[in-house]
Amino acid sequence: MSSEDLQFEFRWGQLLNKIEKLLGKRPKDLNGVLFLIGVQELGKGFQNFTKEEKQDLIHIAICRLLSKLGFYELEGVDAEGWPHWKLLQPLPQFDLLEQEKLLKMQALEYFEEEKIFT
Repeated sequence: MSSEDLQFEFRWGQLLNKIEKLLGKRPKDLNGVLFLIGVQELGKGFQNFTKEEKQDLIHIAICRLLSKLGFYELEGVDAEGWPHWKLLQPLPQFDLLEQEKLLKMQALEYFEEEKIFT
């Protein structure tokens, strides 16, 4: 593993630790972090979400993260306050590990830019 990869994994671990300290529970995986970003982007706070709504929140997070790279654009918000995104360009063909790393990198940037833990 390269020193760059080690540094990345260290930063990811730090993020998970900060989330655990804030919420009292450590996200199990990337989807847990994406869910939290989706809740943050929805802006309605924590509540009981249906399974479908949880999937929608993860989708919102993915669109938000990939919008920084020019793949999505916020189209608007529906009557219930849920954001909707428009695909601007096709996503590159990545394998699962590459997809996960890209989303983790964007999630790290998201938490830094939003100053959630500062």
